[in-house]
Amino acid sequence: MTASSAKSRTTTTAKAPAKKTKPSATRKAAPSSVKPAAKPLQATPVEVPLATAEKSKPVKEKKVKVVRDSFTIPKTEFTQIADMKKRAMALGVEIKKSELIRAGLQIISGLPDASFKKALAAIPTVKTGRPSKA
Repeated sequence: MTASSAKSRTTTTAKAPAKKTKPSATRKAAPSSVKPAAKPLQATPVEVPLATAEKSKPVKEKKVKVVRDSFTIPKTEFTQIADMKKRAMALGVEIKKSELIRAGLQIISGLPDASFKKALAAIPTVKTGRPSKA
């Protein structure tokens, strides 16, 4: 950069020697007036975004990875999900099937061990895989 600025100075010097004194005076005045103003301005904005960035990071929750999966469920339980969706709509709550299942998981996970074991025993096992077309 110094070589290019030296070239530009020589070209300005060759073009107009009278203008050489005026631009150099303004150039000297401009950088000296800019430098003191630039230092406080640079220090203040740099600190503010870092402070806000640090504050905003803990406030924002990391996005949880979503996993897509398929499973087999008896038709009676599948219709129960539809019935619970209708029940929620009657209460003024719009909910999706996956949200209903997640709500059930939260309730079951909060149960004591004895109740959890009882709830698991009440669920019959289902043959995995796709059902036949019969």
